[in-house]
Formats: sequence, structure tokens, C-alpha cells
Amino acid sequence: MAPVLSRSLTPASVASLPYSPLFSSRNNTHNRLSLRSAFFHQNELKNSSFSCSGLKWKVDKRGSSVVVKCEASAVAEKEAPEASGEKHEYQAEVSRLMNLIVHSLYSHKEIFLRELVSNASDALDKLRFLSVTDPSLLGDAGELEIRIKPDPEKGTITISDTGIGMTKEELIDCLGTIAQSGTSKFLNALKENKDLGNDNSLIGQFGVGFYSAFLVAEKVIVSTKSPRSDKQYIWEAAAESSSYVIREETDPEKQIRRGTEITLFLKDDDKYEFTEPSRVQGLVKNYSQFVSFPIFTWQEKSRTVEVEEEEPKEGEETPSEGEKKKKTKTEKYWDWELANETKPIWMRNPKEIEKDQYSEFYKKTFNEFLDPLAHTHFTTEGEVEFRSVIYIPGMAPMNNEDVVNPKTKNIRLYVKRVFISDDFDGELFPRYLSFVKGVVDSNDLPLNVSREILQESRIVRIMRKRLVRKTFDMIQELADSENKEDYRKFWENFGKFVKLGCIEDTGNHKRITPLLRFFSSKSEEELISLDQYIDNMDEKQNAIYYIATDSLQSARSAPFLEKLVQKDIEVLYLVEPIDEVAIQNLQTYKEKKFVDVSKEDLELGDTDEVKERESKQEYILLCDWMKQQLGDKVAKVQISSRLSSSPCVLVSGKFGWSANMERLMRAQTLGDTSTLEFMRGRRIMEVNPDHPIIKDLNAACKNAPESTEAKRAVELLYETALISSGFTPDSPAELGGKIYEMMAVALGGRWGRVEESEEAGETSESAPESESESTETEVVEPSEVRTEADPWST
Repeated sequence: MAPVLSRSLTPASVASLPYSPLFSSRNNTHNRLSLRSAFFHQNELKNSSFSCSGLKWKVDKRGSSVVVKCEASAVAEKEAPEASGEKHEYQAEVSRLMNLIVHSLYSHKEIFLRELVSNASDALDKLRFLSVTDPSLLGDAGELEIRIKPDPEKGTITISDTGIGMTKEELIDCLGTIAQSGTSKFLNALKENKDLGNDNSLIGQFGVGFYSAFLVAEKVIVSTKSPRSDKQYIWEAAAESSSYVIREETDPEKQIRRGTEITLFLKDDDKYEFTEPSRVQGLVKNYSQFVSFPIFTWQEKSRTVEVEEEEPKEGEETPSEGEKKKKTKTEKYWDWELANETKPIWMRNPKEIEKDQYSEFYKKTFNEFLDPLAHTHFTTEGEVEFRSVIYIPGMAPMNNEDVVNPKTKNIRLYVKRVFISDDFDGELFPRYLSFVKGVVDSNDLPLNVSREILQESRIVRIMRKRLVRKTFDMIQELADSENKEDYRKFWENFGKFVKLGCIEDTGNHKRITPLLRFFSSKSEEELISLDQYIDNMDEKQNAIYYIATDSLQSARSAPFLEKLVQKDIEVLYLVEPIDEVAIQNLQTYKEKKFVDVSKEDLELGDTDEVKERESKQEYILLCDWMKQQLGDKVAKVQISSRLSSSPCVLVSGKFGWSANMERLMRAQTLGDTSTLEFMRGRRIMEVNPDHPIIKDLNAACKNAPESTEAKRAVELLYETALISSGFTPDSPAELGGKIYEMMAVALGGRWGRVEESEEAGETSESAPESESESTETEVVEPSEVRTEADPWST
């Protein structure tokens, strides 16, 4: 019998067995290997275990068979040393890493100028801070400033500062090590040295801002001089290279007293854009306008100078020196121009700022020509600290697409006075407040490395919550002010935004609802608030009644209001498409429910139950008969408690769409007709038992239930109720035909019209007298045949 190898043997263990032709496979179900006796030494078979290939094997004799097993513990002991491998550092290909930094972190090429100006500002901040304890660092190298000079001829742009500069070691450490932030190191050193304090106004933290220069440059040269060193060094690198060169500056003409000068040799595609002086100045004003150091840009200017006229031509008299005429001409020249003269208004004390200054800042920042309706300037402290100034514009945007666009560029985000972005997708303000304009400046926003994308986080949510709350406080203050005209302008321009908030922001319903304004049955000329409505209502009234229509005219003439107006109950008019959905999302206000007067089960609170019971009993047969005639057009016919002058009205089901909502959904471009049929709900026909038409139909159903005229009257009554209730008839042409037919019956011969055949008989003089006598008949005018109940009779 062949020895059996244990199934616990790992592949590695099997591989460690020496190969020998002594092995021969047998076809059996136990996967056994037959070994010849020459494989093992006789002494080894006598022992209970032996070693082979570094593994421990156990020999077990079973009769004439030998079983060989590999012990698992031995396998584990052998594999244990292999688990602890060598430790290696990640290897990065520098050129590819640089390519990722340049082309993946930044979404716009123009960002390079913001990053380099921010680095220059940090260098100036460091020098100013260190000079407090070591004034010798300032020396006589001039003021702390930044200068930017484009050169269209050479295709370069140079950014220079008079900041702290860098030594050779700092060049290698900061510019030679990717993502090594000198600013971050400086801040850490300040935190460790408590005696020096902590200045967290520095901007750069990630150490990759400098490399944004390669977005537009094919080569970058950095010339820097530190006040701590006597030598000036040059750092030079190309965009596609993985190495850089550092050398000492030996040219006396290129020596600088202190600071850093960065020269970008622009790519061919970017030369014309970023060497244009006006373009450079525009970028500075957009991104770095509020940097605390002056930024000068090299600009072309013009001036008017006086020059003497040219010498006179031949034949002309030469004027004397005193009589020589002078003329003016305009000449152009180049000079430095301050680009960031505006101070950040949000960093100042609100008590020291006049209203005109806020308006001027608003107009200049957002290119507006109208003064804002309101503004608020605030600072929040605690776990999230930021400063902000927000405005309500003087008018709504002209383009309807901008009304609820979450990506409007109305909020400008700054981090330490450096502009970051104005392209947000609802992170800082909800969509319905997208009309609000303002600036937000924070020192600890969770930005990404490129500082262009605001990451969703708890801090952002807290900021959003506080900004929204301050906005509502500002609007409420405007509503409560004595000048009602300002809030009227606000509501005229931005009322739709506020109503949209009722739909999208359930958490702020308590702040939104007091701001709403509507017309009503008691105030058709002036908008009223819900608080005014509640103050005017009767103590017994426990609901806020409203009706949704397409205009004030249709609202005031709607049959649903007849009994409510008769009882002096005020009804809100919802005449804008968004009104009904907004009110339905509110549901209640100050424990008063909103009730649609065009829906079933309207309770007015003072119904005469005895009279109502008698009316139902008297007209129960009429209701069943009318339901039978109308079929599936209505869910049921019942006696109405809301009508006083109209014969009937069609009301919507309690949970279905109203007539106004049905009209709006039909008008949707992408409306689903199947949804329309489902949500339309049931229609209930309510009849007025006190109206003469209903009384006549009640008599008809009792005395002549099969009368064709009565059935036609019921159909016409239903279709007329459709229109008066705000619904759209299924076949307007068919309805028009029925109305024409009824008019023909009512008007026939009323004003003594004579038939054409009769006129022809009277004017026929040639006809024989006998013939005329035989054909003469008695003519009865239709006007003489009238019933007492004819509404057209006088």
C-alpha cells in the first residue's frame, strides 16, 4: 500500500518534496502516491518522525501500509519568517506628479496669479511679523508691496515682492520638495513658541500653490534674496522637466535688496492673454483686491501736454516768441498703478460704516446701478468663525432663468481676504435665496488643495444655517420697518423666491410664513400678511380660507365665495401659480388650518342642521336623478351650503387636485396625461336648493323624469358649472352648440322678426285672389307664446 499525504499539505509544502521518478501515480479515489521502498531509509521508517526539505513529517504504520503526514505547526513555523518582509518607500515619478498637480488641482489657468500673489502676501506677512522682534530684517529695502509687470514683447510676466525672501536651503526645502509648505512650517513654529504668539492670517497651507505657475509657463525663474543672507540665489525649472537648477546671482544689475522676483516665460497659447495689462489688472481686482498689502500693476496711461505749434510754412509771417501759439496733445506712457485700493468693508466695525459706504461697496463689487433694499453686516464666533456682509438687491434679475438658479455668482467666498470662488451649487445658500448677494470671509473653511471647491462638511452646514437665519432676520426687519414701500418692492421682486422656500425648506417655515403676502376678499388693492388675516378674523373662526385661481377677477367672481362673503368671512386670493403648492406645504399657521373653499366638506361653523336635513330630504330624489343623468362625470350630487345666488357649483375631492391645480398641470410641457387622470380626483356637484332653476328641475324630476328638455337642461347646467368653477370643459365646441341652441329658443321672434316665407307671400301681387285665400293661414307670432316662468319675458 502507498503512503497517504495529508490534505492539510499546502501547495508550498508539496513543492518542497523532492521530485523523484520513484513516484508513480495510481488511479484511485484517495489521491494516493505509491512510493518505492528506496524513497525512505529503513532507519527513518523505524522512527515516528523525520525531517525533509525543512518540514517535519510524521510516519504512521498501519499494518502493511505506511502513512506520512506533514504537521501543520511545522508549516506555520516555516511560513512565519517569510511574513515579515522588507520595508520600502513609495517611489514617485516627479514629472508625472507635477503634471497631476498642475492639470488636476486647478480648474482655471488664471488661478496662477492668485496663488503667486498669495505667496507674495505670505512672504510680506512673515517679514512684518518677524520684524517686530528683529527690526534689522527690514533694513532700507523699501515699503512692503507687490508689483506685477507683464512684458508682451518677451512673453513674460513678473511678480515681485519685498518680503522675507529665501536662502539657498529654503529654496531647496520649499521649492524643491513638492507639497512642502513654508507657511505651514512657519505657523507650526509660532504655535510651539508661545512667546511669539500665533498669526493665522497667512494663506498658503498646502505647498503646491507655486507650481500653479506651470499652468501657463513653460519655464519659471525665481530670484530671491533673504535679509538673513548676503547672497542672492536663482531657482530655475522647466515645465516638463523633473529637475531644477539653483545658482548664485552674480550680475550686479539684477541684484535685489530683499524679497522674491518670479518670472514666468509664458506658453505660446497664453502669451497674448496674460501679458495684456488690463487682463492682469482685472485678475488682481477679482482675486486679490482685499490683500492687506498694496499691489501695483504696470499699466499704459495717457496724459495731456502742451506743445508749441510747428514752424510756419513759406510765405507765412513768423510770430514773435511771445505770440507763439501752444496746443495740447495726448501722449501715452507706462507707469505703476495701484490695483487694490478698496479696503475690505467686512473687516471694519459696522458702527463706523455709513449706509452710503455699504451701497458703494455693493455697486462696485456686484456691478449694480441701484442701491440695495437692505443689508446686514455680522460676525459669527464659536466653533465656526466668519465675517459677512449680505444684501437684498434693488430689483430682481431680468432673465427668468436666474430666478431659481443655484449656481448664480451672487455670493463671493473669501479666505483670509483672498477671493476663492463665486461658483457654488447651493452649499452656502439654498436655491430659493439665490437672489441674496454678499461676501463671506472665513479663516478655516474646509477647502481642497486648489482652494476652489468647497467641500461638504459639518462646518459648511453650520455656516449655511447661520447665513440663512441672518437673511431672514434682515427680511423681517425690512417687513417691520415704517417704510412699507421698501417691503412692497421686495415682495414684488422676490415674493416668488420666498414662496418657493415654503416648498423646499420645511425647517424654516416659522421664519418664512410671517413674510408671505396675499390679496383677499377684504383687501383687493393692498397685500396683507397672515398675521393681519388672523387679527381680522372672528373668534369662532378656526381656519384660514383661501381660493386658488388665475387672476383677481376670477377669484372675486367665483361661486365658492358667495356664502363666505355673505357671512363676512375673509378669503385669501392665491393668484400666482406657485401659491397653492406653497400653502399646501405650510398646512397650518398659528394653529389655524388652511382650507380650500373649492373642495368638498367645507364647514362654516354655523349651519342650521334642521333646515339642512329638511332640504336633503326634499331634494334627495333630484340629486339621485341628476346623478343618473350625468353618470361618471360626477361622483355624486348633493345639497350645497356654500351657494347663495348661483344654481350649482362643481367642487373637487378632498384629496384630489383643485380646478386651478388641474389647469396648471395641463399646461406643463412634460405633463403626464395618465397622472392627470389619476390625480384629477372626483368631482362633486353641489346644487343650491333656493335657486329657481333647481326648483324647476326638482318639479321636472317628479312630474316628467323622462322629459328630453329637462335632461338637456341638466347637461347644460353641468357644463356651465364646469366653467364657473374653474374647470376646462372636455368639448368646448359641443358646449357652445348647446348654448346657441338655448339662445335660439329664448330669442326666437322676441323683437317681431318676420320669416322670409311670410314676406314673400305679402309682396306677391300677381297671385290669384282665390289662391291666396286658399293658402291663407293664421300666423301666430312666437312672442305671443310665452310661459309665465320665461326668464326673457318682461
